[in-house]
Parts: sequence; C-alpha cells; structure tokens
Amino acid sequence: MTKHEAVLGRFFEDYVVGDTYEHPFGRTIGEADNTWFTLLTCNTNQNHFNVEFAKSNPITQGRVIVNSGLTLAMVLGISVMDMSQNAVANLGWTDIKLSFPLYVGDTLYAESICLDARISKSRDNVGIITMKTRGLNQDGEEVASMFRTVMIAKRTSGLGRDYFPKAKTGELTL
Repeated sequence: MTKHEAVLGRFFEDYVVGDTYEHPFGRTIGEADNTWFTLLTCNTNQNHFNVEFAKSNPITQGRVIVNSGLTLAMVLGISVMDMSQNAVANLGWTDIKLSFPLYVGDTLYAESICLDARISKSRDNVGIITMKTRGLNQDGEEVASMFRTVMIAKRTSGLGRDYFPKAKTGELTL
C-alpha cells in the first residue's frame, strides 16, 4: 500500500498566472458569527445585531447585515487552503471593495485568480504571488473583492512540510 504524507496547500511552484482557483468550502454566516465578531471588534453599528433598527435602513430592508470586517475575513479565510496555506507572510491587500450586502443566513463562497508569480528578490526560498480574490453569495452575487500579495514558500524550503508527528507506537497497520 502507498502512504500519502500529510500535505496542505500549494507551494510557489504550483501557481500559474491566469489560473482561477474555486475554493472548495462555502460558509453560511449565522447570527452568532456576526454578533460575536461585531462585539469582538467593538463595532456598535446596530445594523449588525438589531433587527428592529435594521428595519429603518433602506439597504438592509429589515435584515441584519453581516459586519463588513467579518465578510472580508471570511473571504480571506475561505481562500487560505488554496492561496496562502503555505504563506510565510501576507504582504498587502489593496482595492478592497464591498459590492453587495451579505446578510445573516447567506452562504459565502470565494474564488481567486493568480495575477503574478515571481521569485522573491530578498529570499531565495520563497516566491511572491499576487491574486485577486472575490466572495460570492449563494446566488452568485459578488459581495466583496480584494487584491492580495503573499510571500509563499517554495517546495524546497522545507516550510509547511514534515509537520505530521511520528507515532511512538510505530506505523499504522491493518
């Protein structure tokens, strides 16, 4: 039998400029998610936690709107598995746009396109990836987008590899 070692995410060599990555997980945003994030970030805008207040907002139409910080954090998080699991560092986010409201109960998906891939000038064991990532709701409405630049480990760097522990009791057998 073949043993497949634990691997997670892509390395610099795996990215192709122009390729689009549809990230595999969607995430339904619940009331507790939105309320906790809003409280955690000290955001006092009642549109994020007060249905009666939200009824007076022509944008929300009486629905509780997801905190925009949570929307961006979730879009980023959903993209990590494909785009930055083996990141050494985030280098920047630009052109962040919130283009359509995300409401409590909506499901968020994300996809990214690789715009640039180059070897780092200061570190030979990493590369730099630039991507555009966008979040879509369950109806395909683009709710947010951003450009992001990330320093990604090369496969030969050893980073992000060999993290799975060796069992003290030996190999797993039938």
